[in-house]
Amino acid sequence: MGRVQKIEIEGKSYVLLSEEDYEDLVDGLEASAVLAKVADGQEVWPLEIVEARANGENPVRVFRTYRKMSVSELAAAAAISQPYLSEIESGKKTGSVDVLKRIAAALKVDLDDIVR
Repeated sequence: MGRVQKIEIEGKSYVLLSEEDYEDLVDGLEASAVLAKVADGQEVWPLEIVEARANGENPVRVFRTYRKMSVSELAAAAAISQPYLSEIESGKKTGSVDVLKRIAAALKVDLDDIVR
């Protein structure tokens, strides 16, 4: 960390540091927050999942592949037909809220994770 200055403005104390040091400090705090979530058992997604989602890939397919499930395994776990799941993954159908909740539960993800 570089030089840190303490200054006072209108009777209130402030700390002045470089933008680079500030960004390093924020990055460290964010990393600590993520590590705390991991320590509490919360799952975090690997970069491949984040990139696939950012590139617009179908989230149901992305998480199904990540969980190493076949289309038929996920369809059975969500109590829907394999063709219906395929249509959801291809974007031909959106799926009802109930169906999407069952898919999310079968994939062990939040509904928000699979809804675009």
